[in-house]
Amino acid sequence: MITLEDAKKVYMMGDNIIKALDGITLNIEEGEFIAIVGPSGSGKSTLMNIIGCLDIISSGKYILDNIEIENYSSNELADIRNKKIGFIFQQFNLLPNLTALENVELPLLYRGYSNNKRKEIAKEVLKEVGLQDRIHHKPSELSGGQQQRVSIARALANNPAIILADEPTGALDSKTGEEVINLLRKLNENGKTIIIITHDSKIANNTNRIIMLKDGTIESDTKESVL
Repeated sequence: MITLEDAKKVYMMGDNIIKALDGITLNIEEGEFIAIVGPSGSGKSTLMNIIGCLDIISSGKYILDNIEIENYSSNELADIRNKKIGFIFQQFNLLPNLTALENVELPLLYRGYSNNKRKEIAKEVLKEVGLQDRIHHKPSELSGGQQQRVSIARALANNPAIILADEPTGALDSKTGEEVINLLRKLNENGKTIIIITHDSKIANNTNRIIMLKDGTIESDTKESVL
């Protein structure tokens, strides 16, 4: 599903060259449940942005579903994101003036779905995350865990093959965070490819594969909890 070959991402800061990714080679198969782990500056956020088509590599190859996309335009990348990838963020990124239902409808609006179809799908995915009785509540009327569930439902709305979760429990207490991870595991068991970006070893150890980054390279890649 996802293949990176000698992927590099370089930034210029004045006269200095910053190697955010320094030759990443990686394969992720459909249906995996993965944690990408590393300290600040390790390259994990950059790798997430590359995998999520939010940015492009400076050199190397990125193949997604047998398509080389490293040279795609911004519009082409946006189309890939909209069709194939759902995002979950630490701070939820919900629009405060919209209800849970309306927040989940947004990606469907961009896809051109009719009003009735948007509502039907949004209600279905909100039910999937256990919020069928909160669909008309605005974010301020929801707990942190409920807001994150809304963001997960929004990520599921377009039925993406891949879910990218950036520190999905970072703004939650430990009990609520565990509930969110259990929900992500359930989604994985139902066929979604889940990739979590985290610095938290406890979160990483809930996944089936841990990719450790250091200084823009893969330090280890294991299917056993080693943190």
